[in-house]
Amino acid sequence: MPSLPWSLVLFVSFVLANEETSLLVKIQQGPVKGYKLPNFDIFAFYGIPYATAPTGVNRFRGPLPPPSWDEPFEATENNIICPQNNNLFQTFDGMQVLENCLVATIYVPNTNKTNLPVIAYVHGGAYQIGHANRLTPKHVVHNKDVIVASFNYRLGAHGFLCLGTKNIPGNAGMKDQVAFLRWLQKNIASFGGNPNDVTIYGNSAGSRSADLLMISKASSGLFKKMIGDSGGSLSAQTVQVNPLQNAKLFAEMLKFDDVDDINALENFYLNASYEVLTSIDTTLLKDYLFTPCVERDVGDEVVLDKSPFEILKSGEYAQVPMLYGFTEMEGTYRLPIFQDWKEEMNRNFSAFLPIDLQFPSENEREETTTNVVEYYLGKDKISEENILLFVNYFTDTMYVHPMLRAIQLHLEAGHKNIYSYEYSFTSAESAKIDYTDIPATSHSSQTTMFFDSENEHEGSDEYKEMKRIIREMYTNFAIFGEPCPHGSSLPHWPSITKENMQIMSLNQTLEMKPLQHRATFWDDVYAKYYRNPSIPTVSANPIRYLRNKLLIL
Repeated sequence: MPSLPWSLVLFVSFVLANEETSLLVKIQQGPVKGYKLPNFDIFAFYGIPYATAPTGVNRFRGPLPPPSWDEPFEATENNIICPQNNNLFQTFDGMQVLENCLVATIYVPNTNKTNLPVIAYVHGGAYQIGHANRLTPKHVVHNKDVIVASFNYRLGAHGFLCLGTKNIPGNAGMKDQVAFLRWLQKNIASFGGNPNDVTIYGNSAGSRSADLLMISKASSGLFKKMIGDSGGSLSAQTVQVNPLQNAKLFAEMLKFDDVDDINALENFYLNASYEVLTSIDTTLLKDYLFTPCVERDVGDEVVLDKSPFEILKSGEYAQVPMLYGFTEMEGTYRLPIFQDWKEEMNRNFSAFLPIDLQFPSENEREETTTNVVEYYLGKDKISEENILLFVNYFTDTMYVHPMLRAIQLHLEAGHKNIYSYEYSFTSAESAKIDYTDIPATSHSSQTTMFFDSENEHEGSDEYKEMKRIIREMYTNFAIFGEPCPHGSSLPHWPSITKENMQIMSLNQTLEMKPLQHRATFWDDVYAKYYRNPSIPTVSANPIRYLRNKLLIL
């Protein structure tokens, strides 16, 4: 038998190598080429445009359709991020900051399977920072059971400035999220995914977003399940209580004075550069300035037309299965600014009450403050010696109580598929709480168990086992709609009901426990003093600053 010419052998080898190391798929916009990742049997598609960020006078409005192309799109750029402040939580090393930043990343297992369940991940970052590739799911996708997709959305003022005008209606970042979910519906089948089996998953602000999208009419039908880590729609940090006031405050922080003229204010923002709009780190304020808002109808599609509380109370939303929980020490999120706040909290604790509380009189505010201080501090002061009291307060007010309150409203509305947990696992890898030797189950630490970590195979046995458990639970939920389905090696985990108020304790031992939490103290406070967020109007009333509610550091 004659031997093949060397040139033909080399050509065949090249083709086979190419077939093994890249994957070409056809989406509605054109062909897209992704590449196999080193050490993993998966393909990654980076930087695929799912929409176009509008520019000029429209730059604060909803996204435009994505571009199309004829030649294969090389999906290799994993460093595109939206304009944002370069704050203490991150650096911009190697990143491209682009106005037109609406791109997606798709991780696909190397398998012939089709109709795979899809996890659509919404990144966190207080609606101010973050990007699609800050966390990666390579180990999860390597198991060949799911596809994971992530994406950028507009942040800070770029994504969440809300004036209630035609040019700046609000919720641009949320409209990006809806656009991505619609893009996924149209295109994920090309990657082997099932558009009818999408689970939206978010942590921190991403969890708040997922929670909002679950109750929004704009995203109805775009996903079938929801996973929310460490963030809920009812948090005072989720929806702006007074978006017009926030816009005025921020403009004045940027040295603009004519804030009472709505036309001048709008013109200021339309002409401000992104360098100016991202020059202040708003994550260091007591209350976030730029988050989602309840929109005024100006003719564009509306993502949020009522407050989350009103929607949950009405029961008029898609009751998709939920995996929903928090960590034991969420309040560690505020530790980087402990020293800046310590003395102020001891002098004027009422300034740190949740901003979505409104008191008819100063006497009622002070009475509530006295009760809160007694409950959390007793006779103590905030100090290094009792820093856990500081952590407990912010754990409850920012994270745990809003999520428990939402669960109660879901149950009252007849929701029957909520799996709730408290994550309290620690190991040798856990960081210590400042000024203590106590290992922390810090804000969103359960999320880091699902995603990749550096040298994770070198961790303690307990650490590696918890990563395996979280990945199995979350993947089970994306596939079956419950974290511990029949036949699973994991403990039985029933959904929470009004008759069986139990949640899963995720610790060294996994066990169901009664839902009894310190944060239920706030039930009576919110029953008496909660106020719905306001819808921005175009009237130019004199600005009334909440100087005691914001601390510029």
